[in-house]
Amino acid sequence: MSSSPKTQVGVLLSGGVDSAVALRLLVEQEKYDIRAYYLKIWLEDELAYLGECPWEEDLNYARQICEQCDVPLEIINLQSEYLDRVVDLSIRELKAGRTPSPDIHCNERIKFGAFFEKLSQGVDKVASGHYARVEENSQGLYELKRAPDPVKDQTYFLSNLSQSQLSKILFPIGHLQKKEVRELAAKFDLASQSRKDSQGICFLGKIPYREFVQHHLGVRKGDIIEWESGEKKGEHQGYWFHTIGQRKGLGLGQGPWFVVHKDSEKNIVYISHQNFSANQAKSDFKVHQVNWISGTPSHKSKLQCKLRHGPELIDCDIVLEEEGLYQVHIQSPDQGVAPGQHAIFYDGEVCLGGGMIV
Repeated sequence: MSSSPKTQVGVLLSGGVDSAVALRLLVEQEKYDIRAYYLKIWLEDELAYLGECPWEEDLNYARQICEQCDVPLEIINLQSEYLDRVVDLSIRELKAGRTPSPDIHCNERIKFGAFFEKLSQGVDKVASGHYARVEENSQGLYELKRAPDPVKDQTYFLSNLSQSQLSKILFPIGHLQKKEVRELAAKFDLASQSRKDSQGICFLGKIPYREFVQHHLGVRKGDIIEWESGEKKGEHQGYWFHTIGQRKGLGLGQGPWFVVHKDSEKNIVYISHQNFSANQAKSDFKVHQVNWISGTPSHKSKLQCKLRHGPELIDCDIVLEEEGLYQVHIQSPDQGVAPGQHAIFYDGEVCLGGGMIV
């Protein structure tokens, strides 16, 4: 009797501990035929003047992990795709005075977009070390669900994925706590078991975000003005370095201060003192370009919302105001509602999708 053919799985390997454990767990399952892929990205070569190419250390770890797991490794060059689909968009958003969400676009357009296109004939499934879960519901639709580790949960960054993308994705560590992943890495004696977690934006690697922005938009001095009084409190190097709700990096005394508004035409950053924070927090805002992962939700009240990656969920209600535009009301006012960023909606464990704040 002939055995059924194995599922061809391409594993995205970054060189970090999460993707390493994801690969190792899949190797243990004999139903998969596995290859690993390291995505070589555009920006890190261009900014090599900052020092050694940051991807070389990651690639070295990826190679060691593949040797340990006896899995072939292939390097996929997606530099031009990163530039065209993520970096250029982020720069346009910054220049327009908005705060982009490059990690959301990176997952949608590169890791599970351009990479899928490159391997459309080569793999049945793509796996990664993201903290999230994908499950098929009774209607045959794929749902994106939060990971049990609320701090590491990455559904915020995966909220722009489509049904066709989710149908091909495996998240082998999505059901685990970070502590458990570290323990498994030690148990398997993986090369990356002691590596620190990466905190950078996906396409920047170890390059500081401010240096990325300065490389593309330069420096343009402008005034920092107190919103309530109109008094100049200092100077900044360009409105594109700042985002609504920001509390650090202003270089001002007698704080804490936080950014409440930006005028991109006049290159002015407006700030407010903590004493006025309650006046600046918002309970209502609008979103557009909404992606509903498993179709428009049947009810839009008593939902939860994330305004940024992290464990905090805010109770919310949403109303369709006109085609493609939703009004959002959150129960707890927030000082960091920034145009360009994404608001992501949840119904319990299920990530419904999200849209860009207008």
